[in-house]
Amino acid sequence: MAKKRRHLGEILFKAGLVQKEPLIKAIKISKTKNERLGQVLLEQGLLNEDTLTKAIAKQFGLEYVNLDRTTIPPDVMKLIPEDLMRKHNVLPLGIDNGRLKLIISDPLDLDAMDMIRFTLNRELECCLASPSKISSYIQEELEQVKSEEDDRLKHSIDATAAELAEASQELQAEAMRAEAAGAGDDGPIVRLVNLIIDNAYYMRASDIHVEPMADRVRIRYRVDGVCLEKDNIPKNMQAQMITRLKILSGMDIAEKRLPQDGRIKRVIGGQDIDFRVSALPGNHGESVVLRILRPDAVNIGIQALGFEQDDYERFQRIIRRPTGIFLVTGPTGSGKTTTLYAALQELNRPDKKIITAEDPVEYNFDGMNQCQVKEEINLTFGRILRAMLRQAPNIILVGEIRDGEVADIAIQAALTGHLVFSTLHTNDAPSAITRLIDMGVKPFLVASSIQAIMAQRLVRVVCKNCKAVDANPNPDFLRLLNITPEDIKKHPIYKGTGCSKCQNTGYKGRIAAFEMVELNNEIRELAFEKAPTTELRKACQASGMRTLMEDGKIKVFKGTTTPEEVIRISHTEVTATD
Repeated sequence: MAKKRRHLGEILFKAGLVQKEPLIKAIKISKTKNERLGQVLLEQGLLNEDTLTKAIAKQFGLEYVNLDRTTIPPDVMKLIPEDLMRKHNVLPLGIDNGRLKLIISDPLDLDAMDMIRFTLNRELECCLASPSKISSYIQEELEQVKSEEDDRLKHSIDATAAELAEASQELQAEAMRAEAAGAGDDGPIVRLVNLIIDNAYYMRASDIHVEPMADRVRIRYRVDGVCLEKDNIPKNMQAQMITRLKILSGMDIAEKRLPQDGRIKRVIGGQDIDFRVSALPGNHGESVVLRILRPDAVNIGIQALGFEQDDYERFQRIIRRPTGIFLVTGPTGSGKTTTLYAALQELNRPDKKIITAEDPVEYNFDGMNQCQVKEEINLTFGRILRAMLRQAPNIILVGEIRDGEVADIAIQAALTGHLVFSTLHTNDAPSAITRLIDMGVKPFLVASSIQAIMAQRLVRVVCKNCKAVDANPNPDFLRLLNITPEDIKKHPIYKGTGCSKCQNTGYKGRIAAFEMVELNNEIRELAFEKAPTTELRKACQASGMRTLMEDGKIKVFKGTTTPEEVIRISHTEVTATD
């Protein structure tokens, strides 16, 4: 027969850690508020977290670990993925007889332990540490591990950076060699195209633009959402270079009058990289754009997307609802797909069936059933969606709601017990409601099916290597963001001065700014009545929605981005309100 677990209050009282009267009072409060006794004792200031954790360890018969005196080796830290550690607030301590020794903060969170056991396929041996110390250790150690990994990669990255500093000269030299070799030798052209692609990858570019002009071929790389002109290739190299790109991507090299699409697979820096290629005829020849699809671009996790804490908690709560539609809106290139993939990866578990309809399928994920739209054989979003519902999924991703037919089927799926994720092209969150009604969806269906709408934009992050206080921020941008001199005293404005690591732009990397609204009764009523967007927006803000500009302003105060960036991504709103 199992030994009966002692009551926490009894342990604390017998150890002389809490007096009788305060303990009885705390027990009454915990029953009234339906809170744990330990939490009440902490709130009352009767215990500190370490003392409480030691008592809970004694109550459950677990080993207590003092993280102030414990060092976990880097190889042990790698036993658990970072996202699992952060999500469940746990740490690995090692392997003992094939069992993973796991530091936990809550012995009653059995779901978390089951999830970790299932994910890692290991039996667990649990010990206890205080929640705040686990969180701090995770933050500090993972930053340290990341820093060490960065240092290990520094030599190769620095070598690459040195090459990139001279990339333009090298490219020009390669072009000259190719030009001198003539049309009979393809070797120099091959090296030239490879160099263009490799340079773009190491510059963290998302796109390569090969643009024929009247007297030259312009090469531009889109880095952090902004096009940077890097090189110019002689005009007489145009035909050979574009032919090479078309051969690599599987296009018809004889067809120069119609647009074409293709893909290139290439190993760079030890990674398998896909390139989605588009050729478009123009006045001066075919323009070719290569979209670089990096595997790590959609594996960054929800935490790293850019959510403020309150929006992060709301997002986590919304995506775990069993039914309804969650819409992500924004223009092309605003990170909608990355956000939806992050949500799906969070939900991708063996007990959930996930089916996606995408055009095109850019990234492949284990555990998801991904379906590619093929208009040429009439395999449309609508047709895939109707077939999906016969596959008994729990979660459905529709790449984009493009018309009333797809919108109707998605809404019917949400109303019949499915959780549906999709994207829509609108300027902000509230206007998604009017957009769906304009598509022909009945207002009462919009009002009853949508759970939440989130608009997002990508803002560039100030380069950490050259980050400095901006002594003279632009007063026009400050005025538009309603930032006062008093605000600047509390929260200095930062900018990047420009360095080799950020291509002298002052920015390196991007995060998202969000505005997210959960539909309440008032907003649903306005949707049902076909209220204009202005009224919907007021109701959304009254319900607690933070606008894109307000979210960006918080990121400015944190030193993450600059006022110029926030105005750049929210200029529509500024024009409307200024």
